[in-house]
Amino acid sequence: MNEAYIYDAIKTPRGKGKKSGALYQIKPIELLANCFKAIQERNNLDTSYVNDAIIGCVTPVGEQGANIAKSALLFADWSQHVSGFQLNRFCASGLEAVNLAATKIRSGWENLIIAGGLESMSRASIESDGGALLFDPDVITHIGYVPQGISADLIATLEEYDRDTLDKYALQSQMRAAAAWEAGYFDSATIPIYNSAGMLVLEKDEHLRPNTTLEQLSKLPPAFARIGDSGFDAIALRKYPVVEKIKHHHTAGNSSGIVDGAALMLIGSKEVGEKIGLKPKAKIISIGNACSDSTLMLQGPTPASRRALKSAGMEKKDIDLWEMNEAFASPVLKFQQDMDIDPELLNVNGGAIAMGHPLGATGCMILGTLMNELIRRNKSTGLVTLCAGGGMGISTIIEIV
Repeated sequence: MNEAYIYDAIKTPRGKGKKSGALYQIKPIELLANCFKAIQERNNLDTSYVNDAIIGCVTPVGEQGANIAKSALLFADWSQHVSGFQLNRFCASGLEAVNLAATKIRSGWENLIIAGGLESMSRASIESDGGALLFDPDVITHIGYVPQGISADLIATLEEYDRDTLDKYALQSQMRAAAAWEAGYFDSATIPIYNSAGMLVLEKDEHLRPNTTLEQLSKLPPAFARIGDSGFDAIALRKYPVVEKIKHHHTAGNSSGIVDGAALMLIGSKEVGEKIGLKPKAKIISIGNACSDSTLMLQGPTPASRRALKSAGMEKKDIDLWEMNEAFASPVLKFQQDMDIDPELLNVNGGAIAMGHPLGATGCMILGTLMNELIRRNKSTGLVTLCAGGGMGISTIIEIV
């Protein structure tokens, strides 16, 4: 069986996911095409060697529809021989794209693949693709499905994480992200985005709030109390009657930000790398998928990570650094607690609470962040994981070459 190597990883800066955000003026196909062009230029890549492009996209409608992967390949003037498709595993989509690429490489059936994700949340708003899971009352009632914010608040209630605990974690994310940007830790992987006139649009994450204080966070109103009162709290409490009342502690300050962004990785076999002069940075050791309760849906990372560790024949002590997507503060704290992880080894450069969560791109983004931090620290092994809708969790373990 072949090994799957990561040869390069790039990402765009994250722009605020609203009309006033810097990347709103950039169409999704342009954002992704910019990434294709950048990774081609950085690696002096003859794109005819690439077998496929796999792109995660959680809201594949409108400008992000009609197979944005192949559309952007054509727009970027890549070889006509490169195929492409998009996939949707909710927030796990970007990492699923990477994992699927690694699986294809390890099978030996393909040799070089571009994988990653895209989400222009300012132009294709979250949940605009509809679906029974989100909007069909019969389905929602039957399975006890609630919005993720309600799940986050339910976890906080069950685990007795108070508002101050969640806000302190959010402040830590802001401080770590600001320090990492200031130190230039993200520079090598972040490509600047220009508009069609050649003018610089964005070169640094736009969602950061480096001057955040705990006092400011404490004054933010609960984000999910209103939708909880609309009936979703009652649905959750029917499945968890041990809880008398859900405490709505999550706010815009301790939840992930809505942003635009894209990310790509170049993944291939050892043989193709040697043939075209690519130097590997890391090797994908194992992957894990799992699913937990659909109501308490944000706890999938723990079983997914345990599955990835078991598949690799590894234990928790073998992991040097951990990265979990900060969809909300409570599931990260729960993951840290369940896996008994040293907080100094988890999300060491901040996360989506500070920098934002461009749904389909995040998994690829944070895997690249983890890889580069391992290299910077001269460490060997890292695990990245995300929670996703429906209770799903996904994990990937990498080893620096």
